[in-house]
Amino acid sequence: MKRLLLLTVLCLILPAASQAQTETVTSKSDRMFFPHDTFYGWAQFEIAPPHNEIDPNLCAGNAGSYGGVNAPCSMFARYMISGLLEVRPFGKGQFRRVMFFGQPAFLFGKNVPQNLYTWSWDAIGIEHSWGLGVYIAKGFEFRVTQHFLFDRLGARDRNLGPADLGNNGPWGRYNAIGVRKYFGTRRW
Repeated sequence: MKRLLLLTVLCLILPAASQAQTETVTSKSDRMFFPHDTFYGWAQFEIAPPHNEIDPNLCAGNAGSYGGVNAPCSMFARYMISGLLEVRPFGKGQFRRVMFFGQPAFLFGKNVPQNLYTWSWDAIGIEHSWGLGVYIAKGFEFRVTQHFLFDRLGARDRNLGPADLGNNGPWGRYNAIGVRKYFGTRRW
């Protein structure tokens, strides 16, 4: 009985596995410009509980020493909305491997560590990057990325006192050249 079950499973799985191995990431396309899979991305909403705020490194950790609950530098986020958009505009030819991407993150909140914890939706700013990727082969991708300075929004787009660290954000402005490896497949 066990051999029959094993034989049945193998007969059902092997044809599907062999079909999956014949297709590549770049094998199917329906037109030269803007194929059906031109856009790919994701969006995400995050909330940080009290005493665990997101720190975009815009205010010093001791910002409460410069005014307590009324400290002008209160840019520690409670909420973050982020996402990624990849655009693959070519469906045929050598350029089908090229993609452009953008990755913004919007931060909201008004908190001062150890002094003020609110559920406020005050806009703090936008951290974003964009770049270019080229699929090489076997799940490898060459990438060039430009990461910008943090863009402050609204009334916080000015110096907020001695605890203000400037708009460099967590990493400041930089360019990076790298290689990414994709592996595995999703279950859904």
